[in-house]
This record gives sequence, C-alpha cells and structure tokens, in this order.
Amino acid sequence: MFESKYDVVVVGGGHAGAEAAASSANLGAKTLLITMNLQTIGQMSCNPAMGGIAKGQIVREIDALGGYSGVVSDLTAIQFKMLNKSKGPAMWSPRVQSDRAQFALKWRELLENTPNLDFYQDMVVGLIVKKNIIKGVTTGLGNKIYSKSVILTNGTFLNGLIHVGDKNFGGGRVGEKPSTGITADLESLGFASGRMKTGTPPRVDGRSLDYSVMEEQPGDLNPGKFSYLNHIKPLDKQISCHITYTNPRVHEIMENSFDKSPMFNGSINSTGPRYCPSIEDKINRFSEKERHQIFVEPEGISTIEVYVNGFSTSMPEDVQYSAIKEIKGFENVKFFRPGYAIEYDYFPPTQLKLTLETKLVENLFFAGQINGTTGYEEAAAQGLMAGVNAVAKVFSKEPLVLTRSEAYIGVLIDDLITKGTEEPYRMFTSRAEYRTLLRQDNADIRLTRKSFDLGLASKERLKAVEEKQNRVEGCVKFFEETSFDLGEVNEILKSVGYEPVPQKGKLAKIYSRPNIKQEHMNSLTSVKEYIEQNRLSDEVLEQTEIQIKYKGYIEKEKNNADKLQRLEDIKIPENFDYNPLASLSHEAKEKLNKIRPSTLSQASRISGINPSDISVLLVKMGR
Repeated sequence: MFESKYDVVVVGGGHAGAEAAASSANLGAKTLLITMNLQTIGQMSCNPAMGGIAKGQIVREIDALGGYSGVVSDLTAIQFKMLNKSKGPAMWSPRVQSDRAQFALKWRELLENTPNLDFYQDMVVGLIVKKNIIKGVTTGLGNKIYSKSVILTNGTFLNGLIHVGDKNFGGGRVGEKPSTGITADLESLGFASGRMKTGTPPRVDGRSLDYSVMEEQPGDLNPGKFSYLNHIKPLDKQISCHITYTNPRVHEIMENSFDKSPMFNGSINSTGPRYCPSIEDKINRFSEKERHQIFVEPEGISTIEVYVNGFSTSMPEDVQYSAIKEIKGFENVKFFRPGYAIEYDYFPPTQLKLTLETKLVENLFFAGQINGTTGYEEAAAQGLMAGVNAVAKVFSKEPLVLTRSEAYIGVLIDDLITKGTEEPYRMFTSRAEYRTLLRQDNADIRLTRKSFDLGLASKERLKAVEEKQNRVEGCVKFFEETSFDLGEVNEILKSVGYEPVPQKGKLAKIYSRPNIKQEHMNSLTSVKEYIEQNRLSDEVLEQTEIQIKYKGYIEKEKNNADKLQRLEDIKIPENFDYNPLASLSHEAKEKLNKIRPSTLSQASRISGINPSDISVLLVKMGR
C-alpha cells in the first residue's frame, strides 16, 4: 500500500499537473501526482508545438521561475522559429516544433528524477472536505489519500464527451475515458460550473503527402532556445514544416454536410475557442474567403505521423476524408485517425483568489483548462503558480502573485480571476498593456530573483542572470559614453540611406536610429574591440540593442507601471464589507462582493467598477 498522507496532491498529469507537481516537490513539499494513465504524463493532446505569439513569452517566464516546460521543449525540439521578427522586440515570440513522443518521455524522466515526488495511477472521483477545508481525495479504487492541499488540473477530462459527426462517446482524449465525480462534488460545495469545447484535426500518414507542391517552412538559420540554462544547447539539425491551403471545392464538400456537423445541428452547445476555430466554423464565418492556411507539421523525428494544423473538425469521418483529399498535396492522403471535438466541464475562474486557491474551499487550488483556458503554455503557467502557492499555504509562507507589469503570467491570472471567461481563454500580446516590459528576451531578468528567493532557481542560475545583467548594463554604458569615429559612422549612414553627420557624437545616438542594426555597429573598430575584450554573447548584444533603441518606450511603460503599483500596494482586507458604503452603486457592491479583489488595482479592473467607486474605496482604505 502506498503512503496516504501528503503535503500536496496534484490531480492530473497534463501540462498544468506536471508543472504543479514539479514546483511543489522542488520546494520541499511531499507531493503525490495522481493521474489516470502514467504513460501520458506531459502528453501533447493537440498540436506538437510549444510557444508562439505571447505563448513563447510564457514558456520563457516558466523557465525563469524554475519550471520545466522550456527545458523539455528544448530537449525535444525538432524546429525553432522566432515569430514576428519583422516587428518590434515586444512582439518577438519563440516557438518550437516538438517530437510528441519524446516530449512526454522527457517530462516523465524529469519528474521521476525530482525528489519528494510520488506517483499513483487511478481516477480521483471525489474530494474530502471538512468545514470548507480540503483534507484529501478519494479514488476509483476506494482509496482515501489525505493531503494538506489539493491541486485540480483535470484538463478536458471532467465529464469529457467526444464528438465525431453524429457519434459521441465519453472520453478525456481519444482512447481515454473521462473523469467523473469531481464536478458533482464541487457543485455540492457551492461551485458554479460550465461547459466548454475544443477540437483537434486528423492525424495522417506523412508518406501519403506530396510535399513538393507545398510551401516549405524551415526553422531559423541560427536557432535559439527557450531555457536560460547554459547547459541546454540550441538545435543543430531541424525538420521543416509545410504550408498548403484549402480551396472552394474543400469548402463546398464541408458546406454540403453542415447538417451532419455537431457544431451546427445542436449536438454541441458549449463554447469553443474563438481564436482557434474548427475548419467548418471558419468556412461558415468567413464564407467570402476562398482559402484557409493549412500547416503540415511533423509529429517527430522517428514517426511518419503528421498533424494537420488548421483543419480541426468534428465532421463525420467520411466528410473529413472527402474534403481533405481536395487539398493540394493531400490527394492520396491516408488517415491515422479523424479529427474530433470534445466537450468538458470547467469552473468560472472568478471563484478563485489570485493565488489560484478557491474562495469556497481552503487549500484547494485549480490550474489549467478547469479554469477555462486553452493551450499548453497557459496551463503550465497556472500549474507552476498553483504548485508554488499550495506549498506557500502549507508551510505558512508568503504567496507568489505576479502583477500585470511583471509577467504575462500575471496578466493571464489577473484576467481570469478579475474578468472571468465564458470562452476558452488564450493569451495574446495585445492582452498585456506592458508588453514592452514583458519581452521574451528579459524574462530571466524579470523573474529569476523571485524564483531564487522562493527556493526554485539555483545559485548558478541567479549568478548567470546577474552576470548577464551586468554585462548588458556595461555595454549600454559603453555606447552612451563612447564617441564614434566620424569617417566610419558616415560610411555606415550612407550605406543605409541616411545623410552624413557633421560632427562627432556618442555611439548610442547613432545606434538608436531605426535603420542601424547590430551588424552595422559591430563593424565599428571601437565596438569590435569592446566586444572581443569582454567576450560578449549574442544574447547580451541583443539586449543592448533593445535597451538603446527602445529606451523611451521602456521608460514610459515603467512610469505607467509605477503609477499602477501605487494602487497595487493598497490592500483590501479579505473579508471587507462593501455593503455599508452608501456611495458605492448597487452594481459595484455586487461585483466587488463576487470577485473579492485583493488590491485597489485589481478592483479598478473589474468590469462595471468606475473611477468614482475607486475614489470611495481610496478614502475608506485611508488613502
């Protein structure tokens, strides 16, 4: 019989559960990870990729905080691309194509080598709660496992229902049974629940595709990586992805069978992801478009399986097959399995505190799709934060709450808790008002010290960050204080279409011009000598360029963030009674009582709360 008393029990072995278990165990808590299938820990249920727009920033933040997602992604990557390089650095977003099988294996390997972490394969069917405090869980085999805290990371498994055309059956993933019992338990405790939907495309045999008629999408010439750890090396060999397109014939076949689609015939009533719609939804909503992009993504190095990104669907299998055969390069396609949609239970995240602990049950935490999010990265970030805060609660330490100006993770959690979500939430750069501060290149500078203070980041990692920061500051100072050679600089200015300058000045003034790139500055004699003497890495040089070119924007955002921090510093007592405040509107009282904001800053972001309401609270809190 296994040990049945733990500090932290994590329910679910997906991205949220894996990060929650890792952070909890690494902080010294006796942790148990319970999952229905130990073979699918860290499984990529949908596309075999990590990162992307805004999501890449989250993965780098997870790594800076001591999580494993960036390390696993780097060790199992088959392609690396930095997206949005044509835009400013606030928009640059790293993405890797992963080897799906290796990704899950590497996650399990890392977790199995994590001290303080035990594993158990079973279904959790109920919660043990006494006087609104979580005490443990019960499993399908009748075991009672006691714990000081519990983190639920159930993904799409809570009463999961899979749809393929007019067929539907219970499942959390194709071939895996759904999780039952937890929803009913939570509802009996007073939690509100809802239903959401997501989907996945067909997987096909890569040998049956004609890549010669598709557009090749190779990785970056000089690939980067997610993890800031020095011993993790960038890729030396990459596999290409490809792009092809749907066409009017594909759309016609799909449209003729819309009556068989669960999305349109009433079989599915739950809300799907707005920014990742199914192919039938795209054809219906954007009927004026003659084609949609299809990304052809390899599933790994040692498999012929291919993921058809952009063709998510729950249409009958014969319709899927007839339509996909009309896509260029797919004329002789062979299916491994059809696409499907899945409906599952979620719990509106306004029922949580900013620590991801539930308001109704003490020491119970939610992370991942149970909170209404979509995406591996969003789930992993929540898992890490839930693990950290569960341990903080168990050991009576200060919780970790990241603000909107500190991390995309802070934006993600604040959006969920303060605004809630009625559709699968996905992170975008546009959601972050301080995105110039929250770049993918400086996540280590922003967050490693916090991680070290928690006990997650090692001294080695902190030392590397501090050394990088010192080198960047020294390099910026060099550019700001060193005068340029007039002849050399005017030659560069002429080559990029600028008028020559009449007199000497500082290097930073030239560097701040839009058309002057790093390679131009590195060709100057004084700069070249400085780089060689100080053995500066590409990472330090990139940071230096960003700091010089975007100095004004960065300072402006810092000032705005500092102003917001004043409201962030004004705490609202947990059980504060808003009802006696006659100057507050009825709507404001209702919203404030529901959300229970922890600071005035959070209160100001609640829909329906206006500036006059904040003024009333400012006076009440003693300004």
